[in-house]
Order: sequence, then structure tokens, then C-alpha cells
Amino acid sequence: MVSTSVLFATAEYAPLVKVGGLSEASAGLVGCLRSMGTDVTVVMPDYGLIELEDVTERTLKGMPSWAPAVTVRCGWTRETGALTLLRFDGSERPNPYVDPATGEGWADNAERFFAFSTAVAQLAIEDRPDVVHCNDWHTAAAIALLPDEMRSVLTIHNLAYQGDTDAAWAERFGHHGPAYLEYGRFNPLAGGISLADKVVMVSESYASEAVSEEGGFGLHHRLISRGRDLIGIRNGIDLGLWHPSEDPLLPFTFDHGDLSGKEICRKELLRVAGLESERGPVIGLVARFVHQKGIDLALELAPFLETMPARLILIGSGSPELTRHAQDVAALHPRQVSVFAGYDEKLAHLVVSGSDLLLVPSRFEPCGLTQMQAMTCGTIPVVTDVGGLRDTVSDMDQHPRSGTGYVAPQPTAMSLLDTVHRAVRGWSNPRRRASIQRRGMTADWSWAAPAQDYLDLYEPTLVI
Repeated sequence: MVSTSVLFATAEYAPLVKVGGLSEASAGLVGCLRSMGTDVTVVMPDYGLIELEDVTERTLKGMPSWAPAVTVRCGWTRETGALTLLRFDGSERPNPYVDPATGEGWADNAERFFAFSTAVAQLAIEDRPDVVHCNDWHTAAAIALLPDEMRSVLTIHNLAYQGDTDAAWAERFGHHGPAYLEYGRFNPLAGGISLADKVVMVSESYASEAVSEEGGFGLHHRLISRGRDLIGIRNGIDLGLWHPSEDPLLPFTFDHGDLSGKEICRKELLRVAGLESERGPVIGLVARFVHQKGIDLALELAPFLETMPARLILIGSGSPELTRHAQDVAALHPRQVSVFAGYDEKLAHLVVSGSDLLLVPSRFEPCGLTQMQAMTCGTIPVVTDVGGLRDTVSDMDQHPRSGTGYVAPQPTAMSLLDTVHRAVRGWSNPRRRASIQRRGMTADWSWAAPAQDYLDLYEPTLVI
């Protein structure tokens, strides 16, 4: 049986270029697909950040007059295996999306990613993969330029980011250009939704939320129109990176049969955070500091932590305003709150593995990865009842025999406070705590099942 060949286009790919969950989801899915024998070519803009080994180069043909010339650089890295980078004038950046000096988005984001999308389509025309798999708005415009017979899949990791810009761009994407016009703007995500053979949301609940007016971010009508071609496939996590029994970033490894190493990680986390070793459970939070992630809601817990008792440790980067707010709260509550501004991979692993509870207070969450990473590490998740969090965490008080964490019914400070209180009480019961940890640590959060769902989706004869 001949393996399906896939051109997988993404703006991020962990660990080489990592801003959000897109990077880990891309790397995890591709790694699993390759292990299953699928021929996957990963294509990313050449940001000038990656050193390739055994590089071969060629100039991409057929680019339109408005777009820059593109050099296709194929090679490999030890972390990712085979990788294809598309280099063009303006592609090199220290961050894919924002200027690190100002925190503002690059002024030419639309032009750069539309050039990248056009190059992805031309590469597909030259190399003839069976499937072109696009991810988010950064690559969705490529679908307009693919041959009609070439199969396409669009995965939407976050509907909130659509890349909409001036309507004049529609003229540059051929006869499919009008499909990208939405509310008088050129919207790459909207067009991708309409044109892709299959559209995937990264969890089943997110797919259900996306077709509602509230959850669709203005694109619910397009998603509804796709009918059975809109599918929810939950993300997995890379257990090669996140299994505590073999994680090289941890001070001590452990597994579900012996959690003594987790206690060592906990003590090291408290030492690094400058917090006392007593005073109840340690609550970790690892997220981008943006409104979606509910960082402000988590910080409203601070005045109540001493009486619970509990401590809160946050790590992340993003909004300068939210970062300053977190630092101000930590200054007001130095015995209960510690903040690490800026993402650090080793410290993030320590927070996830060393904490007793992991807080995920998202206002909406397409899938979420940290709650699955936490459960694998014996850290009990406390989440809001949205998107993929709903699909992966079962509330212990509602389901005593199968619960894997605690779920706040609403993404509000009051609902979160009540749920954290429940989680602290549950953690204080050793037998209850052990049963929750065991369920989370023995569940299969890998990419195996989701990757098989994608393989099935790549087959043109599949009817969903």
C-alpha cells in the first residue's frame, strides 16, 4: 500500500519556532504521522532562526508578479527531522508575528503570510503531494491557488485570529479570491473554511461552539455551511517530551507507580519561586498572557489564597499590561503569588510537573495542551467548562468514579474561586488525590488516535 504524501504548512513548529499551541500541535501530529509511515513534508517560513543540515536549495517557479522570489531550502534538524523552509525578502524575523521591542504586530504580517501561502501553493503544484494540510490563517490563502483535483485540509487552532485585511487582496488570488471576502474585508480564514475539502477544529466541543454566533467569531455561518465536512479532532500531546518518567528537563523523574520524584520537583519549584514549602497545594499556571487565557481571572484569586491555603505560580509571556498586572499582584501577595514573565521551556516543565494543581482559566479554549500535560505528570487540572477543556477533564465532584480534575461551570472569577476551593479540599484528601492522579496519568493523551483520524481524513473516499 502506497503511503499518502502530505505537504504540511504551518507558521510555527516546536521546538524551533514556538509562540503558542500551534507549534506543539504541529510537531506532535507530524511526528506521530511519520512514525505511522506517512510521508510528511513540513513547510514553514524561513525566519532566519533555524540552521539546517544537508541543505539543498532551489528557486520556486511560477510566483505571481506581486510576490517576492522564493528560495526553497530543504534539510533536516536533529529536533524535527526533515524540514522545508521558504525564504523570501522579508521572511526573516525574530518573532513570527510581533516586534519584540514593541509587542505590536509586524505591519507587514498580511503581506508576508500571503506571500508564504502563495509559495506553499506553488510548491504543491511542483511537488504534487496527495494532500495539502494548512493550519490557521497564515496558510489558508494557499487553498485558493491549489489545483482543483488536489485535496486540502484546513485545521483551525484558534478562530479568534483570522488575518483579515484590505479587500483588494482578493484580486491577487485568482478566481477563488471572492471566496475570501467577508464583511468587506479579505479574510484568509473565511476563504479557507469555504474552499478546503475538510475543515478541522481541534476538539469536538470547539467544533460545536464554533457554529454558534457567540463562539464563531463572525464565521459561524461559513462553518455551518460546511455541514459534515466540519470535523472536531482533539489534539494530543507529545509523550516523548512530556512523560515524567523520561523528561530530561526535570530535576527528578517519576511515574504513576512512584510519585516520590514529583515531590522533589515540587520542592525545587517552590525554591525557584521563592515560596514556602508548607501552606497547602501549589497551583501552577502556564499560558500566554492574553485575555483569552483568563490570566486576570486567576489573579483575582490572590486575596483568598492565604486562607485556603494555597500558592499560585504563573509563567508566560504576552500582553505587557497583563504581565505588569501579574507582577503587581505578586508584589502585593509575595507569600502566595510568584510570577515568571517570559516563557522558559525548562521552567514550564517544572511548573507543570512540580505543581499540585494546574489552573487553566480560559474564557474559550479550542483544545488546550497544558491540562493533558498536567494529568500525565500527576498534576490535577482545574479548568473552565469550554472547548477542549470540557473534552479532556471530568469533574471529580460530579463523577467520583471517573473524575480527572475540577471544572468551573463559568469562566468568571467567582466560579473559578469556588472551583479552586473544591480542588484544594479534594487535594487535601490523600485517597481522593491519588485516585485522580492515577486516572490522569494512565489515560492515553498521545497523538496516536488523533493522528489516525487525520489519516482517515486524508483519504478522498472517506465520508464523515
